[in-house]
Amino acid sequence: MSAVKTILIAHHHAAVRDRFAAALADARQAFVLADSEQAARLALADRSTPISLALVDLGLSADSAAFVRGLRALAGFDLPVTVFSGSMTSAALVPALVAAGVAGYINEHAATAQILPALAPHLFPDNFDRRTSPRVALGVPVSCRAGQTIAIAHALNVSRGGLAVRTMAPFSAQTLVHVRFRLPGAHADIEASGRVAWSDRKVGMGIQFDHVETGAQDAIDQFVEAYRA
Repeated sequence: MSAVKTILIAHHHAAVRDRFAAALADARQAFVLADSEQAARLALADRSTPISLALVDLGLSADSAAFVRGLRALAGFDLPVTVFSGSMTSAALVPALVAAGVAGYINEHAATAQILPALAPHLFPDNFDRRTSPRVALGVPVSCRAGQTIAIAHALNVSRGGLAVRTMAPFSAQTLVHVRFRLPGAHADIEASGRVAWSDRKVGMGIQFDHVETGAQDAIDQFVEAYRA
């Protein structure tokens, strides 16, 4: 994953823009900053600096889906767009955003060390296995509990049957775990129990759900189904 990509960071808070820019700079990736819808559009229209990925604060526009469609049209190719999850006002926005081309979500409060791993599936898609059931990139915090041990991890993606998380201290394979996380735009946490399907200290771990409450499973199913093309 050595190729340098340029990422558009469009957010109304300077602190968020600066933190993401610093993380990308540390990873030797380039970036362009925008603090408004107009600035984001101008960045995409500037062909001298090709954008490989757009990180978008939906609060910059009164029409979220039209904003995303406009950016992708200006790019002139199938530009991956990732939304800052805190700017999702409702889970009901997901279908319209998927139709507009949103590829995933990232938490604007993500720890610096988690930013590039959360973006890597969009920046370097050929490096990631896509053989399994539909997965949606999901950069949100996850609480993982195994017995008396609690770890705060960062989601990489979610599917109907499980969750991949980024952590430097993954539990060993087959460990029984309880997880809690929140889907973008949702108003309640999802809790699920399962077991560690795979564990890699360089990446994190994959958790296969064994039990999820019906309402929570419906929410996951609807969220993932929206991305099935």
